[in-house]
Amino acid sequence: MQTVAILGAGELGGAIARTLATADVARHIVLVDTAGLVAAGKALDILQSGPVDGFHTRVTGTAEPAQPGAAVVVLADEHGGQEHTGDAALSLLRRALEVAPRAVIVAAGATQLGTLEHARELGVPSARLVGSASGAAQSIACALTAMELDASATDLSVAIVGTPSNWVIAWADATLRGSPLTALLSPPQTIRIDARLRARWPPGPYALASAAAAVVRAIGGGWHRRLTCFVARDGAYERRPFAALPVTLGPAGVVSVHVPQLSARERVALGE
Repeated sequence: MQTVAILGAGELGGAIARTLATADVARHIVLVDTAGLVAAGKALDILQSGPVDGFHTRVTGTAEPAQPGAAVVVLADEHGGQEHTGDAALSLLRRALEVAPRAVIVAAGATQLGTLEHARELGVPSARLVGSASGAAQSIACALTAMELDASATDLSVAIVGTPSNWVIAWADATLRGSPLTALLSPPQTIRIDARLRARWPPGPYALASAAAAVVRAIGGGWHRRLTCFVARDGAYERRPFAALPVTLGPAGVVSVHVPQLSARERVALGE
């Protein structure tokens, strides 16, 4: 991957830039912020850590959101402020897409679901609009489940669906080293984990940054496992709202969506 543009050099944007740089995901990462000098300084700090951490990614900072040839544009947070949302976010994305019309848009923040919905007004196909924050929710769900089972979170396969107001863990599809979790957890335990997941939203910048970096890596072809993302499963003649679902990603965005098996209780909780 040639270039990743990160719109926002706040705490989240800086964490994403650092995570991507250390993984050598792209040849060039650009931090973009209205505080151009801050973006340039943060980029320089990350770049100078390269010889210590052993990465080769070029990292720069600027106030200009139009970055020609960007393969991915990540929507993050402004320096000293909040996550980019609403009309201001759409204006930034419009500027970025003028010179990178085929870029995949990744909304990294926990409050940007509505912005993803409106980004379709810019003419961006739904397949190239991805929200990564739900990956952080999945990570939280794995951590909570691991604590309940006294197991390692990396041995778990857990899918979540829905939106922050009605997260649902697809327990029927969840496994620990291939064994169904429905055989290892009692109903009161799963209900307790569901409640704790909702209580721990929104996650912090490091969890959000890790989720965003995983999505960018998958788009660049460096990550082949399924990830939980906010996506829109548009039909042939209808637009559907964005919701978290397991997906496979590629250079053009969403390659396929995988709908997990849900119990009757889970479908009710999801509002189906």
